[in-house]
Amino acid sequence: RVRPVRGRGGNMKFRALRIDAGSFSWGSEHCAMKVRILDVVYNATSNELVRTKTLTKNSIVQIDAQPFKQWYLKKYGVDLSKKAKKVAKEGEEKKEEEPE
Repeated sequence: RVRPVRGRGGNMKFRALRIDAGSFSWGSEHCAMKVRILDVVYNATSNELVRTKTLTKNSIVQIDAQPFKQWYLKKYGVDLSKKAKKVAKEGEEKKEEEPE
């Protein structure tokens, strides 16, 4: 639900009472997308706002990263959801060789 609120000078602001999605950006990749908000993780003002899942300015939220993963796969051809098994195996072999 979004409710209009009158601001100074008769201008209208819009207050989101219940929201499940928002526009978030991946700063280092210069990519912004509309994604689902999963949870409010931290709020510096009060733990009460975290418990009630109230969204305020500067709240830390957990989002669904799937749209960003799909964008990254399309642009770079690298799947972020799969872990590199070969790199881990090579790292284990090197660690075993070092003590000898």
